[in-house]
Amino acid sequence: MSRAAANLVLLLAGAIWGMGFVAQSTAMEAVGPLIFIGLRFLVAAVFIAPFAWFEARKAPAPLKAGDMTGFVVIGLALFASIVLQQYGLTITSVTNSGFLTGLYVVMVPILSFLVLRISPHPLVWPAVVMAFSGIWLLAGGDLIALNAGDMLTIACALGWSIQVLLIGRYSAQSGRPIALSLVQFAICAALGLSSALVFEDIAVASITAALPEILFAGIFASGIAFTLQVVGQRYTTAPQAAIFLSTEAIFAAIFGAILLGERIPPVGYLGGAMIFAAILLVEVGPIYLRRRSAGQIKES
Repeated sequence: MSRAAANLVLLLAGAIWGMGFVAQSTAMEAVGPLIFIGLRFLVAAVFIAPFAWFEARKAPAPLKAGDMTGFVVIGLALFASIVLQQYGLTITSVTNSGFLTGLYVVMVPILSFLVLRISPHPLVWPAVVMAFSGIWLLAGGDLIALNAGDMLTIACALGWSIQVLLIGRYSAQSGRPIALSLVQFAICAALGLSSALVFEDIAVASITAALPEILFAGIFASGIAFTLQVVGQRYTTAPQAAIFLSTEAIFAAIFGAILLGERIPPVGYLGGAMIFAAILLVEVGPIYLRRRSAGQIKES
């Protein structure tokens, strides 16, 4: 898969996640956050299991113990992030949640540089600034009084950045992206359901009422979108992946306005344009610079 195709895959994942914010928010009217997380990822694990089995049959070698350990750590990072995000959505708006979750766009290249000592392409840094500024404008440019839900979502963004970095390493290293998805889904399902049994009241009628959101979040926002993320990240860098995935904020704002009546502020449209400009800078910029450099070499 080419890097351009991988980035389009990540863009699609961002779009699905954007709609997933709506499902996550409306489901809280019927069920608690933990039971929603557990059932969502149980559906995702069941959905992706046949594909993981097919991948395993075609794999040239079994998974290494180190790769499986990495998969488990990724699952724990995902669970921590999704719990923080889900509880945050019970307090803050879909649009604000999309904005604050998008902070991982800034965190990923910083953590990549500080922890892994990997220097991203120079164009990634201005693109990160543009994407973050665009997400901020998308939320109206005014988040002075952060509530508890906002603070939980900021903590969630740190977890997402760790998950993105780890996927960037273990997806390519293991060559088993579907197995990675299955493991992280299974961990989230097990932890979510066991926690719900302890901390939440579970009623069949409530689960039935939230079933459409559970199925959408399980099949599309989890089973398909997270797997698209894992597959796409095999062919691009973590900082670039974070920028393309950040478009979930645009789609969260759009679907929040259409389905929930949340208002997109006028500057939000400018913010959306800035995010797509950041994507173009990351995608087209390096190609343009390489061609320009090659042209100068020929001329000399």
